[in-house]
Amino acid sequence: MRLELPAISRTTLALYAGASGDHNPMHIDLDVARGAGAPDVFAHGMLSMAYLGRLLTGLVPQERIRSYAVRFTAITPLYGRPVCEATVTGAEDGLTHLDLTVTLADGALTLKGQAIIEGAL
Repeated sequence: MRLELPAISRTTLALYAGASGDHNPMHIDLDVARGAGAPDVFAHGMLSMAYLGRLLTGLVPQERIRSYAVRFTAITPLYGRPVCEATVTGAEDGLTHLDLTVTLADGALTLKGQAIIEGAL
């Protein structure tokens, strides 16, 4: 199962900051990002987690998600194109286990995680 997203733009970051309340200037202010040694602003890690959540709720209703956990492994740069994937790794006792990833076009893994859903896909 796969969800391909459009490139992360400055508008995407501004809208996410407003919706989430996360106005960390590293994600929206070029001068602050450069002052910290980054070449440009970069996406909020929680934005990638939200995209994975969108993949999950596209597969099953939210009430069937029993657990969802992730680990951030790299930043998503401006104009990066996230690709979310879920792979079934097992099923037992009426629960399906999934491995989750977010990667970019260059193959960089930016987020990995797991989810458990009730029932089968």
